[in-house]
Amino acid sequence: MNGKAGPRTAGEGNTRTRLDRGRGALGPALELVHTGRAPTRAVLTAELGVTRATAGAVAAELEALGLIRVDAHPGAPAGSQGRPSHRLEVAENGPVALAAQVHADGFRAALVGLGGRIVATAPGCETVDADPAKVLGSVVEAAAELLEETGRRCVGAGLAVPSAVAEPEGLALNPLHLAWPAGAPVRQIFAERVRAAGITGPAFAANDVNLAALAEHRHGAGRGSRDLLCVATGHRGVGGALVLDGRLHTGSSGLALEVGHLTVNPEGGRPCHCGSRGCLDVEADPLAFLTAAGRDPGPEVSLLQQANDLIRTQYADPYVRTATQALIDRLGLGLAGLVNILNPDRIILGGLHRTLLDTDPDRLRAVVADRSLWGQSGGVPILPCTLDHNSLVGAAELAWQPVLDDPLAALAGT
Repeated sequence: MNGKAGPRTAGEGNTRTRLDRGRGALGPALELVHTGRAPTRAVLTAELGVTRATAGAVAAELEALGLIRVDAHPGAPAGSQGRPSHRLEVAENGPVALAAQVHADGFRAALVGLGGRIVATAPGCETVDADPAKVLGSVVEAAAELLEETGRRCVGAGLAVPSAVAEPEGLALNPLHLAWPAGAPVRQIFAERVRAAGITGPAFAANDVNLAALAEHRHGAGRGSRDLLCVATGHRGVGGALVLDGRLHTGSSGLALEVGHLTVNPEGGRPCHCGSRGCLDVEADPLAFLTAAGRDPGPEVSLLQQANDLIRTQYADPYVRTATQALIDRLGLGLAGLVNILNPDRIILGGLHRTLLDTDPDRLRAVVADRSLWGQSGGVPILPCTLDHNSLVGAAELAWQPVLDDPLAALAGT
């Protein structure tokens, strides 16, 4: 061999030229497949606004990177004419993101692939130490074991916490339900534990409801929404998030949409840890419901599961029904205020709020319509969240974002 490359065929040169032209489309193309908006190469071509040949070269490059699978011989639907377009799917055995979530009743780790698909989960822990370094060390250790067991390539890591996370430092400002110190540098601690475990790729941290909203917008009940409002109560407290034009609205420093401190019961409301009284945070979460229903929470399962189970199995009990209706009314009052300010085109509810919606959707929608200016003109769709573990999926979205922005550059570093 003389070291010189052999002559290129005409076809090889054309393919390389098309790929060079479409390299800037790799990220947008991957995001379209990731979010299910480009199930075929024909749709991908139309969405990207490129030629069929360029779309084919882009899809082939993403397949070569191990990110998607191109099915060149899909079966044609009955009665259809012409050759069916190549189908595009995320790669079943492709890379994963490490996802971690910490909440008042424990923590959990998972591996999440493209398309928001949870590949593997570690058994959840039901106790949370007051030292964030210990907790995050344990959750990363569990995730590292999953990576070793599955042999998957990891693109990065994301963490969901029940606190506002201030940017750019990544500080958990109010992790009150965790007994962590206010201002704990959770992103720095998490990143250090990820690196110590030998896991490559960037590490991120954000508020759990923000991440739930992001996951639902890309893969769940929020798909197709332009201005999406998410309100949820998981294990303790109430959180909210807003997705505008496909991006989380986090404000100037990551602290937007602290909806838990809307006042919904000013007269006889419970004292809130923020110093006010009757906030949504203490009037419409699982503990508030169990207390209103006259039930003492037990240690066997999470507060969220206890509240959900009580509504689903004992709604005929007058105390349970009255407590449920009271929470629906207070939640509706809070949602109406948010609708008046934000004018969303869709509202999605998670955690206990999803159960309240499922139990009496007409009552909740009537309260929102009666109290909101925009509700009088036709109402805003109010839907339940549809993803299991949506905060975990959203945490993975943080780690996947650099890959969606520039697949070649992101994967070169993992």
